[in-house]
Amino acid sequence: MSELFRTPFGRHSAASEVIAGVDLSGRRAVVTGATSGIGVETARALASAGAEVTLAVRRPDAGEQVAADLRIKTGNDAIHVARVDVADLDSVNAFTAAWAGPLHILVNNAGIMMLPELERGTGGHEQQFATNYLGHFALALGLHSALADAGGARMVTVSSSGHLFSPVVFDDLDYRFRPYDALTAYGQSKTAEVLLAIEADRRWSGEGIRANALHPGAIATNLQRHTGGLKTPEPYRKTIEQGAATSVLLAASPLVEGVGGRYFEDVNEAPQVTSRPTQLGVPGVAAYALDAANAERLWDRGTTILR
Repeated sequence: MSELFRTPFGRHSAASEVIAGVDLSGRRAVVTGATSGIGVETARALASAGAEVTLAVRRPDAGEQVAADLRIKTGNDAIHVARVDVADLDSVNAFTAAWAGPLHILVNNAGIMMLPELERGTGGHEQQFATNYLGHFALALGLHSALADAGGARMVTVSSSGHLFSPVVFDDLDYRFRPYDALTAYGQSKTAEVLLAIEADRRWSGEGIRANALHPGAIATNLQRHTGGLKTPEPYRKTIEQGAATSVLLAASPLVEGVGGRYFEDVNEAPQVTSRPTQLGVPGVAAYALDAANAERLWDRGTTILR
């Protein structure tokens, strides 16, 4: 693997620091899950730099409240709201069919975490895999032409260090043989999101589309509603502003122009590991999440599922 990509930023850097001096005038961005947490802060940072931002959200009423607040805070009126529920492929397909014109930035930010009981979503697939991966895969495929038309676009997928708890188990994606486990199901879905970035970059970089994945850090948000709240000790936590910094770097910073097919955390590329780190705060991405054969296999499987 090539040398790790480094930036002047670190784990305590905030999105506002990363976006400082960046001009996104004339660029259009879509951010999923932008009604809370780092999705809102990512949208705020992009809008503050002049981008036209669409909040792609499950609840448009909540999205309109966020958009109104962001317009005031950023002075940017070009903040829109559209319904996109990545657990509902009909809403994803309706959104992509209605999109017109180029798209410069796609941030796959929405997600669910550690559902306590086995639930099934799209096509009977395990719900975390269906939501976190399949929904965003369908969104990316549907917006591919718009990204290609941008003449230089970026796709950013928010994964998690939770991917270290499971590879994609191709022979049992949906827990039809294994007993359901909330943590490994979440881990599998987050590995799938890294593989989405790896394969999208391989397939689409020739069209000017670069794709990367990231771990935002341990941040107290609505994502932990099924876990009883964030369990990470205070010294290893991040604020929402710090958590959004890596997404904003990959979406907008000129520092990563032309960079793709990588996994970042703490606003820098993470080292590859062959076993899960036992110490908190140690960065790392599993080799299986970067594996080109896994990435191609998952893309082909996803394409078959969505037909």
